[in-house]
Amino acid sequence: MVKFGIGQPVSRVEDPRLLTGCGCYTADIDLPGQAHAVVLRSPHAHARVDEMDTARAATAPGVLAVLTGEDVAADGLGDIPCDVALTNRDGSPRAQVPRPILAQGRVRHVGEPVALVVAETLAQAHDAAELIEVGYTPLPSVVDTAGAAHDGAPQVWDHVPGNLCFDWENGDLTAVDAAMAKAAHITRLDLVNNRVVVNAMEPRAVLAETDEASGRTTIYTPSQGVLSLREQLAKTIFKIDLALLRVVSKDVGGSFGMKIFLYSEHCLTMWASRRLGRPVKWVAERGESFLSDSQGRDNVSHAELALDAEGHILALKVTTHAALGAYLSNFGPFVPTEAGTDMLVGLYKTPAIYVNVKGMFTNTVSVDAYRGAGRPEAAYVLERMVDAAARDMGLAPDEIRRRNFIDRLPYTTPLGDTYDSGEFTTVMEACMEAADWAGAEARRRDAARRGRLLGLGLACYVERCGGGPAETARLEFAEDRDQVTITIGNQSNGQGHETAYAQVLSDRLGIDGDAIRFVQGDSDLIDPGFTGGSRALSVGGAAVSGAAVQVIEKGRTIAANAMEAAVADIEFADGRFTVAGTDRSISVFEAARAARDPANLTDGMEPGLDESHKRQPEASTFPNGCHICEMEVDPETGAVEIVRYTVVDDFGAVVNPLMLAGQVHGGIVQGIGQALLEHTVYDSETGQLISGSFVDYALPRAGDVLPFAFSTHDVPCTTNPLGVKGSGEAGAIGAPPAVMNALVDALYRAAGVTNIDMPATQERIWHALGGAT
Repeated sequence: MVKFGIGQPVSRVEDPRLLTGCGCYTADIDLPGQAHAVVLRSPHAHARVDEMDTARAATAPGVLAVLTGEDVAADGLGDIPCDVALTNRDGSPRAQVPRPILAQGRVRHVGEPVALVVAETLAQAHDAAELIEVGYTPLPSVVDTAGAAHDGAPQVWDHVPGNLCFDWENGDLTAVDAAMAKAAHITRLDLVNNRVVVNAMEPRAVLAETDEASGRTTIYTPSQGVLSLREQLAKTIFKIDLALLRVVSKDVGGSFGMKIFLYSEHCLTMWASRRLGRPVKWVAERGESFLSDSQGRDNVSHAELALDAEGHILALKVTTHAALGAYLSNFGPFVPTEAGTDMLVGLYKTPAIYVNVKGMFTNTVSVDAYRGAGRPEAAYVLERMVDAAARDMGLAPDEIRRRNFIDRLPYTTPLGDTYDSGEFTTVMEACMEAADWAGAEARRRDAARRGRLLGLGLACYVERCGGGPAETARLEFAEDRDQVTITIGNQSNGQGHETAYAQVLSDRLGIDGDAIRFVQGDSDLIDPGFTGGSRALSVGGAAVSGAAVQVIEKGRTIAANAMEAAVADIEFADGRFTVAGTDRSISVFEAARAARDPANLTDGMEPGLDESHKRQPEASTFPNGCHICEMEVDPETGAVEIVRYTVVDDFGAVVNPLMLAGQVHGGIVQGIGQALLEHTVYDSETGQLISGSFVDYALPRAGDVLPFAFSTHDVPCTTNPLGVKGSGEAGAIGAPPAVMNALVDALYRAAGVTNIDMPATQERIWHALGGAT
């Protein structure tokens, strides 16, 4: 790698290591003397645990321990916490429910951990787990999101009537009702945001090692930030000093939100290691991932959009039932409420909004953040509603948006966000031109001649991201070579942080990329930080930039002293401090070495050129864009083919266009998968996950997508020093409504179909077109 900076399409420096099998994932790590753990899981969605006989398992060959919920209680381990304190409409707190790391008396979803077996080998642990005899009394279960609220529905928790965890609201109901009363038209629609299984390429894994002399445990696990896991494990589960726990994340093969959270397996593996005094390793099989990883989305919404006679939006009212699963994950209640509902405003001048979210317990695995974490759900509701309203009022999809776009910035929405930058009409029109919107009718006629239905779908989105906690970046110069190390709490899960942060630093200090080393994912080394919500560059990148500015400012004094010049005469460019008007200069690395000499320091100055910068976000960023999907439907079979997909986004200042395109492409594919393919099916009678493997759960494949036409129209934001807006989740936000709007366009023109739910599988489309009649 050579010198590179902000704005250049640099290939990821991580890729040669990862693509040649030289990466280091948790499953790749083996420690001397390690044992292997297997989790016995509930086969029932809801049942009493009447008895458990572990005697045969405990004496099986190679078995070191068989641990149950009774052992958890005896050792005084804490429950897995939920970090969200949500308040109901009436001011009361949300329902409180325990989440033990092993079942105690009752199981509430298929796959819930019941016992842990640790043995010398993985095969021995599996064999022993099959010898555990558990007596269950099955109980009625409920897996339907809206159905959980029905009278007479089975109760997940005896002390939570109606399965209602919370009943939350935001907005101005009085203003909305007044606007509805005077509206010329109200569009109403029921919408399902279907549950998805996360399916990161790398399954979850934990390897725990305990030093018996010190009592200190080291955990290796893929995560989105090691410090939050350390905090919860040490303080909440084991009630030990933070100094007695180290958490390390090496390479992480995808997360999309799912690996943020604390799971039973983190606790169980650490517990077993501390009890046995030796390393213990657990790696999920893919079937376990389906049953135990947090899942995404699963909302059912009723929406009403009020408009005047000219198609101007007057008010929006949305009532959502959001499934939470049987237990509350760390952020679970936050995602369908405070995380995303503000984005129901979208890009439109909407005078009044009211949203009511009812969080429902169901006998399923927990639901939590999944790429976008609430923002895709909000964008889906809004963009489907705007398209439906346009159809009701005889307006073109672009025209209703053009009439309602926010046209003066900054703009404060009725839900309290302030959009600082963007050119929304320009972005939509650029996308329409790139998609040849004007030529669609000719293509529609051509499709009809071939017996196909052509649909054209447009969706515009905005998301709020880049807020949250502070990030601290440290820059440390090597003593014996020209090298600087970036240490940061932000954790890459495959996004390319190692490259992006190096670009920021290379740009600011004018140094070669080869001279930059990157450290993350070790609680012993990093300062607090967190990955999530598309904040790596707007917060972490700004922290790296701020530290570089501090290096330059201190370096001017060091260089002036070393070259016997006035500080005012020192200029910095291309990695060198130069005395103005002369050829006398030293590199930033030479300045770092000079900074260790007390002769070059002024009074009170610390030796060295190492610097640390803490960036606390002042405000969020608001990336936005337009997606246009063009598809053809075979009316005989319901088969769908996406024939064009066009995106124009506004991500503010762009650090790496190549990596940016990759982020958008990946998000689009996930959005297409949710819209057309990914069907999470729980049996309504037994609560069994029917789509519990890749045999029954369809992820998008290469043949399901096509090359995307992607470009940007970037307006730098004003809320961080780099001017960047988040980009990691944008594709997954814009794609589902664009795809579904295209499908409804095709079906409406052919058969008057005004709504179809995700996933719009071939069978569902065939039925919608009258295939069953």
